[in-house]
Amino acid sequence: MSGLGKKVVDVVFKASKNIDWEGMAKLLVSDEARKEFATLRRTFDEVNSTLQTKFSQEPEPIDWEYYRKGIGSRLVDMYKEAYESVEIPKFVDTVTPQYKPKFDALLIELKEAEEKSLKESERLEKEIAEVQELKVINKTMPKCVLLCSKSQLLNFLSFFMNSKISAP
Repeated sequence: MSGLGKKVVDVVFKASKNIDWEGMAKLLVSDEARKEFATLRRTFDEVNSTLQTKFSQEPEPIDWEYYRKGIGSRLVDMYKEAYESVEIPKFVDTVTPQYKPKFDALLIELKEAEEKSLKESERLEKEIAEVQELKVINKTMPKCVLLCSKSQLLNFLSFFMNSKISAP
């Protein structure tokens, strides 16, 4: 098999492993969409099978002697020489090495951003909980508290902050 053909088969095989067919099928709502999706999956499986079988095998060697008997050795030798002189270039990936470090750096940056986002989410959830507590205190606080002295107000607030108050 040529290098490019093998590369195509490998890519398709890896891609087919990563497809979440069941997950995608769950997202479909109409019967028509389900039929189309089943057709797509069946077609994909057929193409994948063809690629796996057809392109993963080495071609059968040419029986030059068989052709020499029927055509003549001079013409067959010319074809054999031309056939053997053909070189199929091997695929050399020069792009991936250039972008792999950038991609890896982006993955690290993504992980850091995710951690930062999770920490910020926790902080915001705590802040929301505090605001909810203050809303409960505000609703349950008598209006006369606003007329109290500073020390009385602090005592009142410490009482509410230490007690377990549930939202009405």
